[in-house]
Amino acid sequence: MSGHSMQEERIYTNKVYEGRIVNLRVDGVLLPSGRKTLREVVEHAPAVGILAVTEDEKIVLVRQYRYAVGECLVEVPAGIVEAGEAPEATAERELMEETGYKPGKLVEICRVYPSPGFSNEIIILFLATELVEESLEQDDDENIEVALFTKEEIMEMIEKGKIKDSKTLLAIFWYLNCQK
Repeated sequence: MSGHSMQEERIYTNKVYEGRIVNLRVDGVLLPSGRKTLREVVEHAPAVGILAVTEDEKIVLVRQYRYAVGECLVEVPAGIVEAGEAPEATAERELMEETGYKPGKLVEICRVYPSPGFSNEIIILFLATELVEESLEQDDDENIEVALFTKEEIMEMIEKGKIKDSKTLLAIFWYLNCQK
């Protein structure tokens, strides 16, 4: 790497939209070359994704309709970190709400930017183990199916293109290749 500064300086910000989940702003920036340009930025609160694994090494996934892409996706349980909430608390809450499982052990795997070209969203991925099955109390706006899969079933689903969600693929590949 060259070591020269690639930092862009924000000159001004124009808030275009403020919503419940995302905000959109357009920033005027000064590039290191001295040229000025615009950057569109989708502001998004941090989120968590939880790879939950049972004692018999089955992976807990959820299936839900995702309006933005117009199809049902198979994913790790996930959700937005509420203001003032610790990511670990969000992970525990979302896992309970979406699957009915309470984690006995919760370990952060990694932090990723899913779309850094235009969004500041960060997703914190967790591994949840020592699961205790409790009652399932889904949010009113969630219609979620819960299913448990073996590693072999997961790999077959990936090979057939049945898992398309990036945070889910990353969490699964981490689990299969990097966990100690």
